[in-house]
Amino acid sequence: MGGRHTRILVIGSQGQLGSELCRQLGDRAVGLDFPDFDIADPQRVAAAMAAIRPAAVINTAAYTRVDQAEAEPDACFAVNAVGVAHLAEACSAADATLVQVSTDYVFGGDRPVRAPYRESDEPHPQGIYASSKREGELRAMACPRHVIIRTCGLYGRRAPRAASNFVDTMLRLAETRNVLRVVDDQHCTPTGVVHVARAIAFLLESDAGGVYHVVCRGQTTWLGFAREIFRQAGLSIRVDPITTAEHGLAAPRPAYSVLDTGRYHALAGCPAMPPWEESLAEYLDSLGRRAGSGGGDSGW
Repeated sequence: MGGRHTRILVIGSQGQLGSELCRQLGDRAVGLDFPDFDIADPQRVAAAMAAIRPAAVINTAAYTRVDQAEAEPDACFAVNAVGVAHLAEACSAADATLVQVSTDYVFGGDRPVRAPYRESDEPHPQGIYASSKREGELRAMACPRHVIIRTCGLYGRRAPRAASNFVDTMLRLAETRNVLRVVDDQHCTPTGVVHVARAIAFLLESDAGGVYHVVCRGQTTWLGFAREIFRQAGLSIRVDPITTAEHGLAAPRPAYSVLDTGRYHALAGCPAMPPWEESLAEYLDSLGRRAGSGGGDSGW
């Protein structure tokens, strides 16, 4: 895509993935985030593109309140679809690459699939959030130079505008509870943002295009993920299974949304995505929370 000093605009730069991208890209990254920058405002998008003149735009910004989206469809689509259309138009005019970060939630509404989804599989989103993210993919495809990254269950170091991730939430709940109830009928692959950011940087440098599934290897349920968090952290917490229906959330969730990463891993020289358990261990090490990592109980 160019040399070391090529400018890359990272939208959503204060979130988990956006902040990690800025860290890895270093002085090549120019970060923007809401409320100072709103992709739903086409004038702001055009002004930013004119001022920064990036060779690529990575959009990590999204309306991610999955359940609230059921009551706020217009607000959700304004960011996840209409905002992406503004970016696609601006990138097309500037001959810039648009990297749109999407989600495993675009799958799961078709049938009880039990084989990882490939990029060629037809999406079947359920609910407002998932539908808006699929619409965002389609809007991004209008840009001649586009890369769509589907990923899942992101977690990473704390960032100014990032909501608490699943790992941090489990560790926090373990401070005051001995028993937790976690959903055991949603199959997916939680993934550390460090690895997703590294993969995105590689795809940009490779001038890759199209849709790529970028998640860790393997699969689990949220219950399995929780139990592995506590096992690696050396915490004796009982985790009981519940169903999605028992959890009583407003928006539907895919029962199976595991993504096949074969297309990404077929690229020569790509940074391999690790098994999800290994990614989790790296993250707990970074927090000083993995049993035997030498971090003790720091942060409690």
